[in-house]
Amino acid sequence: MTLIALLTGAGISTDSGIPDYRGPNGLWRRDPEAEKLVTYDFYMADPAIRRRAWLMRRDSETWRAEPNAAHLAIAELERSGTPVRVITQNVDGLHQLAGLPPRKVLELHGTARSVICTGCSVRSTMADALARVEAGEPDPPCRACGGILKSATVMFGQPLDPAVLGEAMGIAKACEVLIAVGTTLQVQPAASLAGMAAENGARLIIVNAEPTPYDELADEVVREPIGTALPGLLAGYRQG
Repeated sequence: MTLIALLTGAGISTDSGIPDYRGPNGLWRRDPEAEKLVTYDFYMADPAIRRRAWLMRRDSETWRAEPNAAHLAIAELERSGTPVRVITQNVDGLHQLAGLPPRKVLELHGTARSVICTGCSVRSTMADALARVEAGEPDPPCRACGGILKSATVMFGQPLDPAVLGEAMGIAKACEVLIAVGTTLQVQPAASLAGMAAENGARLIIVNAEPTPYDELADEVVREPIGTALPGLLAGYRQG
């Protein structure tokens, strides 16, 4: 059976109320200073930035967001029996909330739903950390070692997990179809997965409102809104 890989970016979650970063109304364009809150060196060096970052996490739209039609269409495709793997640049966990088995989702940039200690690497839930913030700890330290906690996401200035990236590259090389959805395909090395799939004979489909550097390599480019375009596109690949 045809292996369908989906490379998803921030654009797939905007219908769920989570803003993208680099689009016309993206977070970095609206508040360039916000980028410091997710930049590793700034975060580790400045307690004031960490305190602001915890408030940003507390107020994140992620906790109110629900999977939208695009997330649900991918989960439906998987349930139909079609082999599906999702490689996501998102940290919101909406693919899993839509019903996609976690083992079929590769989170290139980690997850906002967990917290990791930068000292001892102990993991805990974001819900627990935010409860501590609400209770009056503006920069809660690790309970195990007293180290600095951060969300279990890849911040600017941090490398991707090589094991996760290696698995993503394997999927890109093995799939028969790669659909890039809601991603500008500008952030490397994630963006290179689209080219890797095409070079290995996969049909490359790009679903994104704005042009990407990989449009010329694509077999099909879709500019329609993701929430309507993706369900229609995936319907043709469902089993049964």
